[in-house]
Amino acid sequence: MPTATGRLLGVAQLSLLSAAPPRLVQLAADAGFDFVGVRVRPVTDAETPFDVQPGSPLLAETLARMADTGVMVRDIEFLLLDGTDQRDAWLRMFEAGQALGAESLTVACGDPDLSRARDTLAQMAEDGRPFGISPGLEAISYQSVRSIPVADELAVQAGCDLVVDTLHTGRFGASAAELAAAASRAPMVQLCDAPAERPASREALMTESRSARLAPGEGGLDLLGVVDALEAGLAGTPRAGTQLPVSLEVPNDEAVARLGDAGWLGHLHSSAVSLLEREALPGSSAGSSGGAAAATAETSTEERTR
Repeated sequence: MPTATGRLLGVAQLSLLSAAPPRLVQLAADAGFDFVGVRVRPVTDAETPFDVQPGSPLLAETLARMADTGVMVRDIEFLLLDGTDQRDAWLRMFEAGQALGAESLTVACGDPDLSRARDTLAQMAEDGRPFGISPGLEAISYQSVRSIPVADELAVQAGCDLVVDTLHTGRFGASAAELAAAASRAPMVQLCDAPAERPASREALMTESRSARLAPGEGGLDLLGVVDALEAGLAGTPRAGTQLPVSLEVPNDEAVARLGDAGWLGHLHSSAVSLLEREALPGSSAGSSGGAAAATAETSTEERTR
């Protein structure tokens, strides 16, 4: 159920990458989450592909679990734009997303040609409309688009959404003003924590992002500062006063091995509730135990992992 303040909480597939969508839905419901994100297309060869295309048995099972639990699918993922023709891939993703009831498809940009990337995003946005799904461009600290202003400019030009992830905003040093300016294009915020000190190499940034994030409140990133900046940026828009849905995207291989799948999702839910409800206490100030590191990662567009 929503937090005491009414904010919807979800969990992203990357937090428990090995769980097939029906199991993820059930585990999320058991932990108290309201929604999930589903990875309908594997990102690396090491991942187990989950076939949730229309007509598949796995889709039918996922929909049944959703109906039983009330947990919904808000977003699907993940496509890295690399400059090649990926239209067939995203059309299949839209088909799966529509069947699941998703509203957003997360993409990132590894294409060094930002003009071409803009045109690709615009085509994706046009293709997604009949499915009721908008691409959401995520700025990632080790990819070609690694700042909120650049991602937001591309989103405006292409007519798509923006995905804000607190790990990456911490690692490339997004300011409150940048977040507020982009807020109207952010349908939700992805939440996780990490040490305040930024990893020294691109490879270390990737490892942290994919397998070593921390639960909210366990690191040094200014998580509430990101949420507050986004929500302050909604003032004067039709979404003024909105509490953004929060999706927990917190992959941590060691913690999952130690706590188990259900224990990890339960820990993520309780950690998020504790952090977010602290924001509503009288006299409380936004922010966790430190500021985000403000540096930009070197990128290599040959890498196609997240």
